Amino acid sequence: MSDIQSISAKEAWNLMQEKPQTILVDVRSSMEYLFVGHPTGAVHIAWIDEPDWKVNPHFITQVRQLVLGGVIHEDEDSGVPVLLICRSGKRSLEAAHALITDGLTDIYNVEGGFEGPLDEHHHRSTLTGWRHAGLPWEQC
Repeated sequence: MSDIQSISAKEAWNLMQEKPQTILVDVRSSMEYLFVGHPTGAVHIAWIDEPDWKVNPHFITQVRQLVLGGVIHEDEDSGVPVLLICRSGKRSLEAAHALITDGLTDIYNVEGGFEGPLDEHHHRSTLTGWRHAGLPWEQC
């Protein structure tokens, strides 16, 4: 089993530029993805979602469909990197563990997520995260 690689939002963006086959999966709830905003080009597959707030039983299958089931690689650079992002990096880490346990490789957790942790004023996007880094994002 390989380890989960945690990288910053800027490192994730750089990886996406260097390897265009990279897939960015936003694992937040549908409401967060739509109304808070999301990284431009992210694919939404919720790890936990409303109305029941239970782990998505189809999450691994849905991610596998994105990478066309690619688990076996001819060499270490032949896979499809999968970046996982959530609000602050906690749910995406849980989702990454599930994917690694199921045999997927090239899994990355975006540290700080989309909004980062709360600051001393209970605001997000002020310390770390995708938006804090000034990376492209959109909102519905």
